[in-house]
Amino acid sequence: MEHRLSLWVVAALAVTSGPAAAQEKKPLRWGTDPTGGAPYVYQDAAGTFIGFEVELADYLGQKLGRTPVMKAGDWDKLPQLLDRPADSPDAIDVVLNGYELKESLQSDYTATTPYYAYRLVLLTHKDADSLKDWKDLTPAAGPKRSVGVLNASAAYQYAKDRFADRVELAINPDVVTVIGLVRDRRLDATVQDNPAATYFLKETPALKAVGEPRQPGFYVIYTRKADTDLAAGLSDAIKDGLRDGTLRRIYQKYGLWNGDQEWLCYHQTGRWPADEDAGEEAASGEKVNPWPRMIRELLGAAGMTVFLSATSFPLAMLLGLLVALGRVYGPRWLAVPLGVYVEVLRGTPLLLQLYFVFYLLPGVIPVLTLSPLQAGIIGLAINYSAYEAENYRAGLLAIPRGQMEAALALGMTPLTAIRTVIVPQALRIVIPPVTNDFIALFKDTSVCSVILITELTRKYNELYNFNREYIAELAFVTAGLYLVMSYPMALLARWLEVRTSTKGERGA
Repeated sequence: MEHRLSLWVVAALAVTSGPAAAQEKKPLRWGTDPTGGAPYVYQDAAGTFIGFEVELADYLGQKLGRTPVMKAGDWDKLPQLLDRPADSPDAIDVVLNGYELKESLQSDYTATTPYYAYRLVLLTHKDADSLKDWKDLTPAAGPKRSVGVLNASAAYQYAKDRFADRVELAINPDVVTVIGLVRDRRLDATVQDNPAATYFLKETPALKAVGEPRQPGFYVIYTRKADTDLAAGLSDAIKDGLRDGTLRRIYQKYGLWNGDQEWLCYHQTGRWPADEDAGEEAASGEKVNPWPRMIRELLGAAGMTVFLSATSFPLAMLLGLLVALGRVYGPRWLAVPLGVYVEVLRGTPLLLQLYFVFYLLPGVIPVLTLSPLQAGIIGLAINYSAYEAENYRAGLLAIPRGQMEAALALGMTPLTAIRTVIVPQALRIVIPPVTNDFIALFKDTSVCSVILITELTRKYNELYNFNREYIAELAFVTAGLYLVMSYPMALLARWLEVRTSTKGERGA
């Protein structure tokens, strides 16, 4: 009874009232994280995105007269996409991906009325006989148990508040990975919302649920504070869907309808749902050979990796050369800040730099709002310019001082001497390390997934989450694509070394 009373109080506070304003015909961009997102958003064997929130988005778009458009991002950073300018191509209109009703989010965004009531479920390996209830997470003796949770989720907060000092929390942005670690007994347990628990208990026979579900809560849709009409329209559509049975049919299709949803329906609409048949099961479709589709998707993502590398590295080389020249031949007032520039970029992670360029900088200087692709290219170029600057500085310092003195004696200006005498010789020296950096850049493009770019590694993660039986084969194909892309650079480097050394011998 206390649980039901608690649910009712929270739901009453969450309901957004007011008539829905008419929405003009335009996209309804909903942010979600499709990597490991079953049963919320995931791919079937044919590569089509399905899930109860995909169907919910379709229903809401139909009710509002807008076309639903899925926009992918990292789960814990989806609200930040609402902070992007509304006319930005990478912005979203709503966050719809199992986001819990939280005071911390309500202070910055508007929450709709709840569309699903969830509880937390404790999952463990079916052979874990010593773990039969929540209290068994903290045994009186022995090592701490390891518990996997989704970053920034209600499950994470619950486990942290109640067990943090007595268990080892394994925080991960990917539910599928956590489930796999519990299945392989590398983690003792995981705390998941009941939709995810229901799906993975069915798909992973090695798991079992223990104890009673805890901590009831609600999923809501978040919008910008200014989009009050949109939030009201979504709330009205959710209540209509509960009233006419649309949401029940969607939830039943994925095995998610339960007593909590009946309770939610009653308190949202003032009546209990009518008894209905269980409805159709989740679509599975015919067994389709996924490899042609997966190869196409991997090749497309590899193309993005090549594009990022081919556009960012020349910029990094040019910027690095200018920085090196400024440090070696520039005045002290220029050399000192350039040295700080190099050390700061080399001493901080690329991931944080990309995060700053894409998420934080636009909040400080709106005119510098960049698209994911622009931010990726610029972020990679700036980061690698620091490493290239050190390569070129080493090459410049390796040129004997007499070369410059001889050029000046011949009547050249310092700038001309640097351009025609010093730099060409330095470039020949640094070919091997520069080539190594270019190959490394191919792999570092994977970090761009944090700013919504689907390159090769992110696509691999997405594909193996939905095709776990091919995890080894997918890894082999992905590694092979990286090798195919990087090996020609190694051959080119060797050719350039031979060619430049031959020219040097002839010149001598």
